[in-house]
Amino acid sequence: MQNYRKQEKPGREEREDREFRPYYRRKVCRFCTDKTPLIDYKDVQTLRGFVTDRGKIMPRRISGVCARHQRELTTSIKRARNIAFLPFTERG
Repeated sequence: MQNYRKQEKPGREEREDREFRPYYRRKVCRFCTDKTPLIDYKDVQTLRGFVTDRGKIMPRRISGVCARHQRELTTSIKRARNIAFLPFTERG
């Protein structure tokens, strides 16, 4: 019975050249660095920075906000929408 070998894997140097990923600086939570005690639903200017042009709430991986502040931010945006400080969608 013959021993069938899998195709040889490329060496480490070859893999590193092929799988080059640029280094991105890790995003830091804006609210943690400013030590903001509360995200206010009345502060429309701050909330607009976390809403896309379509009116969607930006996800954590894009906005760079920590999980605790993302939950707080989401509830503040939803409150501001219900009171009509922020629109649900942009006209267009």
